[in-house]
Amino acid sequence: MVAVADMNKSTMSPCDPTSSQDRAWAAAAAVPDPEVPCVTVADLGILRSVEMEGEVAVANVTPTYAGCPAVLAIELAIETALLEAGFEARVERVLSPAWTTDWITEEGREKLRAFGIAPPVAERGERGFFAETLVPCPRCQSEKTERIAAFGSTPCKAQYRCLACAEPFDYFKCL
Repeated sequence: MVAVADMNKSTMSPCDPTSSQDRAWAAAAAVPDPEVPCVTVADLGILRSVEMEGEVAVANVTPTYAGCPAVLAIELAIETALLEAGFEARVERVLSPAWTTDWITEEGREKLRAFGIAPPVAERGERGFFAETLVPCPRCQSEKTERIAAFGSTPCKAQYRCLACAEPFDYFKCL
């Protein structure tokens, strides 16, 4: 089994790039997130593992939250990628443990920032869904920002505005 903890290393692939399991991981891991296409499902850490059960590649996926509207699209895209790579495929939804922003890779965080979305930051002080968080602007890095709305373009993001460069941006909430 190739687990997400193993895959979050800098190489993002296991040792033997020629094995069926490695090729299946690579195919599934390359699927872009449909809501944030600058990152892959592996970058976000929602692709938990890819295992071979005989000739069937089984991908385990944990959505960012249980009500994520994109989860079916993600599962179908992973299944399609595996089929196109020549595998019989099955995608299984895994809800426990729940996904956390800690699973986003460093590469994924950089891709989010480059795309103009502030990656999750460690919250200071009170934790909670509506807690205020100091979020640096992904464009100019200023910490002079303000939250405009608790929800952004998707429920897992909040809308912020930079007071230094005046640009609005999404912030991927820390979960």
